[in-house]
Amino acid sequence: MMTCGMRGWWIAAIAMGIGGAGLRAAEPRPNVVVILADDLGFSDIGCYGGEVATPNLDSLAAGGVRFTQAYNTARCWPSRAALLTGFYAQSVGRDALPATAETPALKGGGRSGRPAWSPLLAEMLGDAGYRCYHSGKWHIDGDPRQQGFDRSFDALGRGQSNFFDHEGVREDGEPIEAADDFYITDAIGDHAVRCLTDHAATHADAPFFHYIAFTSPHFPLHAPQEAIDRYREVYREGWEKARQVRYEWLHGHGFVTSPLSAVEQDLGPPYAFDDVLPTVGPQEVNRPLPWDSLTAQQQAFQAMKMAIHAAMVDVMDRQIGQVLDQLRAMEALDNTLVIFASDNGASAEMMIRGEGHDPAAAAGSRKTFLCLGPGWSTTANTPFRRHKTWTHEGGIATPLIVHWPAGLQASGELRHAMVHLVDVAPTVLEVTGVEPPAAYGGVAMPPLQGRSFKTALADDAVVHEVLWWCHDGHRAVRVGDHKLVAAKDEPWELYDLATDRCETTDLAAEMPGRVGELEAAWSRIAEECWKLATDPDPAGPSESEGDRG
Repeated sequence: MMTCGMRGWWIAAIAMGIGGAGLRAAEPRPNVVVILADDLGFSDIGCYGGEVATPNLDSLAAGGVRFTQAYNTARCWPSRAALLTGFYAQSVGRDALPATAETPALKGGGRSGRPAWSPLLAEMLGDAGYRCYHSGKWHIDGDPRQQGFDRSFDALGRGQSNFFDHEGVREDGEPIEAADDFYITDAIGDHAVRCLTDHAATHADAPFFHYIAFTSPHFPLHAPQEAIDRYREVYREGWEKARQVRYEWLHGHGFVTSPLSAVEQDLGPPYAFDDVLPTVGPQEVNRPLPWDSLTAQQQAFQAMKMAIHAAMVDVMDRQIGQVLDQLRAMEALDNTLVIFASDNGASAEMMIRGEGHDPAAAAGSRKTFLCLGPGWSTTANTPFRRHKTWTHEGGIATPLIVHWPAGLQASGELRHAMVHLVDVAPTVLEVTGVEPPAAYGGVAMPPLQGRSFKTALADDAVVHEVLWWCHDGHRAVRVGDHKLVAAKDEPWELYDLATDRCETTDLAAEMPGRVGELEAAWSRIAEECWKLATDPDPAGPSESEGDRG
């Protein structure tokens, strides 16, 4: 592991090796900004078909590339583990595995610790001379400042259950001061700008890595009233209309070619909380019922909920704009690799936390606790089925924007390569010229399970033949265009995503042999993850992707 005293030598000695068709050589080493939204639906932002005003994300897409088949893990903490380590969350103890024929069940989750051999991306970059900053949600074990980040703004405590509450939020380990106009999305963006401003003033000779993890648009539905006002009339025609408009845009722009999936009207929130409907009142519904079947009161209330969700995304984009403006002021934007994604699909969860819910308070204000629910979550995840926590496409598909003018010739183009958040760390390491360590924490480090998608930025090159998912009993594996997926306690379904990305026609009964092949591939990767998580000193490489099915 490189010591801090060796950083200057490392910066001077390392070779960039960027080059390649469609990629420019970038000197000096690029900066990196990774922006992660929380519970953002696949089609929520403008450049993915949404009606929300996101001019800053749209500008990144216009000057970079958008991936149409990018994936997360279906949940917040495993996605963050995958993004920052380059391993599936189960391999680093950050999610659970059910028992298989070969292995017992594996515990793991949001409060589990990682193996000693699994450094975070910031630790690897920091040892190579990068200054590293964190702004926003953490949801990883340990203190960010003890794991490679020089500065941290951690949205802990009530900051995750009330967007207007500063209690529990820490800046560099210290509580932040109260402010009458506190709003967590603004606070995260402000901190990111402060870090970049300070970097330009005191560390201009060093490259930087900034991980900006917004809590927006995660529940509760909280936004400034002036932002909500911009969307009050937008959703009056209902969720079916908005979903159809989004689908037509996505289809017309080449994101999907398959028919739109049907609305699963009997599928409600993934977890049962019986206090929601009695507390919120008769205007709330917990199923994606036909809009015309709702009462006028319900329609008005539901339209307001989506207006708040849109406002949350709108404000997040405005904060992203502040960050981009600061990068421009530093003359750093051109040689900054910017990656934007979401940790999972939009959420159908419905619950009440924090300070509770006051039905008499203005919707979206501090005293309310509302959730998007399955009606609008279905729209947010257009054109796909299901929601956060499920491993159907609606739960795991993410928008993925990559912008890097100094190193990427393409602008406004689509990439259809199959990629995953587990690929972010290896991509950043390759672009920055940093090699993963052979050992970490005194233990041999196995090869990353993620793969760099740097070549796919230029020409849509294949990154993976196989991807794998497991969360909360839901599971899936994709081998080429065939995807095997099963909800918790339900049988396997098989889809050909080349013609049916929206998972409308189950081929399992027609192709039992293929089901068996993919199930074996799922089990092999589950066993690999189990071995990595349980062996304190992994010996030898993990299975090659070619051996996985």
